[in-house]
Amino acid sequence: MAARSIGSLSISFGLVSIPVKLYTATESSRTISFNLLHKGCGSRLKQQYFCAKEDVPVSRDDMVKGYEFAKDQYVIFEPEELKALEEAGTHSADIEEFVPISAVDPVYFDKAYYLAPDKGGARPYALFARALRDAKRCAIGRWSARGKQFIVMIRPVKEGLVMQQLLYADEVRSILDIDIATADVKDVELKLAQQLIEQQASNTFDPGAYTDDVRTRIEAAVQKKVDGEQITSVDMPETGGAQIIDLMQALRASLDKKSAAPSAGKAAPAAKAARKPAKSAPEPEAPAKRKAAKRAK
Repeated sequence: MAARSIGSLSISFGLVSIPVKLYTATESSRTISFNLLHKGCGSRLKQQYFCAKEDVPVSRDDMVKGYEFAKDQYVIFEPEELKALEEAGTHSADIEEFVPISAVDPVYFDKAYYLAPDKGGARPYALFARALRDAKRCAIGRWSARGKQFIVMIRPVKEGLVMQQLLYADEVRSILDIDIATADVKDVELKLAQQLIEQQASNTFDPGAYTDDVRTRIEAAVQKKVDGEQITSVDMPETGGAQIIDLMQALRASLDKKSAAPSAGKAAPAAKAARKPAKSAPEPEAPAKRKAAKRAK
């Protein structure tokens, strides 16, 4: 089934404007969720709000929004006031700068959208994507939608353009806020770690090689329930075995495990040679046999 556009906007930089269609790049519906039910009859429950002071249920008509500026102290905002504070949608992603793609730390990545050319936008779209790809840069700008203003990064991919919504600086915690203990790295340990990385290195990333085993297990359990089967136990994935505390021992064991995997079922040349009977000189006679031979003479 063909993807459906969720909206349209224009990419604006300088005097150039590129009309594009917007498509969601991810599927949040893939998450499995459960509903709360009444244990007695199995009916779905409804959420109800209660006043903490009067302990009475409150309908939505009697609710207002407030901001807590001090402990248990609020300022009230009317719907009209909140509406006035919202950012008006511009239907335009206004580019402010072009930076190397590697300059944007992925920790700032938020929601992603695919962009496709809209009517009359095929040629400038192709030109913009090619120019970004050749320059190995991405476009950084602002986009207003749903009453909010977002930082966006438009980056080229092989098939076209992706608009990546970014987090603001104050929405990302600094790693400097974390207490990370320092430790010396031995050269021999570093060499083993680098060998292990090389053994598992790939030049491309294939997301299709990874599947959500937990979701698959839950889906299978749900289907069993629907079919009337009783779930008695759940097969859990095997753990990696005994824990190895020594770092050097862990690195060597990891290398041995990885190097042995590809050659499973195939004997190494040296091993094959070792299994062949060796043509050697006859064994010397035991001392007891030599004495017996002399007595016989």
